[in-house]
Amino acid sequence: MNKRNKKKTAGRPGENGKKVKQSKVDQPQISPPKAKQQAREAKDISSKVVFKNAKLCSQFINDNLDTPLLKNVRPEDIEDVTARYQPYLGVEFEADTVKKVHLHDSDGKETDLPLFVLPLIEHKSAVDYNTPMQLLRYMSCIWYAYGKEMDEKHKGITRTKDFRYPPILPIVYYEGAETWSAPLNLQGRIHKSEIFGKNMPDFTYEVVRNHDYTIEELLERGDEMSLIMMLTKIQNTEDLAELRKLPSEQIARMDRILENTTEDIRKIMQDVVYALLMKMNVPVEEANEQVKWMGENRMGYFFENFEKVDIQEERKKTARAEQKLEEAKQEAEEAKQEAEEAKQKVKEAEYKIFISACKEFEATKEEATKKVIERFHLSSEDAGEKVEQYWE
Repeated sequence: MNKRNKKKTAGRPGENGKKVKQSKVDQPQISPPKAKQQAREAKDISSKVVFKNAKLCSQFINDNLDTPLLKNVRPEDIEDVTARYQPYLGVEFEADTVKKVHLHDSDGKETDLPLFVLPLIEHKSAVDYNTPMQLLRYMSCIWYAYGKEMDEKHKGITRTKDFRYPPILPIVYYEGAETWSAPLNLQGRIHKSEIFGKNMPDFTYEVVRNHDYTIEELLERGDEMSLIMMLTKIQNTEDLAELRKLPSEQIARMDRILENTTEDIRKIMQDVVYALLMKMNVPVEEANEQVKWMGENRMGYFFENFEKVDIQEERKKTARAEQKLEEAKQEAEEAKQEAEEAKQKVKEAEYKIFISACKEFEATKEEATKKVIERFHLSSEDAGEKVEQYWE
């Protein structure tokens, strides 16, 4: 997994939920010298803050995982334990989180062992074929750290007969448009696993791909996480154009989700949209202007004002068109030059033939010069040069 930069995007909500300095419409205000760097970091930051929020995480689990034990997970059941396992996972895993889900039985009583939900919060946008190995390292680190923690509380307990390690549910949230074609189990990455499989560990991970759901299906859920998934389905201006065609009742449904959410989740949504605008090359100043509609719970206005999206690409197209025009002008100039050269060659051939004929009829050079002046309207000097050139 790629290493992540520790810096946060200026003007965006922090991971601990605390407010950071915002403009009057809670928009990220980025100074020009930092804009390019902030644009690169925006997507990574939004990826982490989405799953850092317990409510969004519980919605993601309830909506997308077909596991009966997880159908009624509440925000208060989810504990973020990333910091506890960071020393084992290493700095390259800073962009990801580890969730501890406190499960309950049918009577509502908390079970003895929790479930560790391990989402790859990198928000993969391209197929990563080494995902099973990434997950194996995550899972091994979590089990090792858990065992060490239990042994510190109850010395030697991991060596007892009845001790069990908690289950881990590995998940990949995939935002790419192409099919996820990486192997879904560990042994799919091991050579000769069909022969030595019984001697090796194996597991299967879940893939949640937002492109597997239609916009209507996501909006039908009526929760904030599904609205975020809908927004992250946008990969290009064509996707955006489709969203702008949504009927008014669906836009109104989005507005209701925004109106009924909490301020911290609204800020997360702003961060997600800001990351989208950065991905689509919208200049920072214009991205700030666009995102304000999210802060005012007006998705309709947000889509209506999205015509500025990818303005950088439009500028590039204009520049390319201007370049092609210049190239066409240059080609025309070169063609004109070639035509002039060809015309001159024809003229030179005429000089040569005429002067050769004068010589053939025994005219002197002086007589030939006079005839060249009469025939081609040249000066006496130019005519003399032509006679000297072609007098053979």
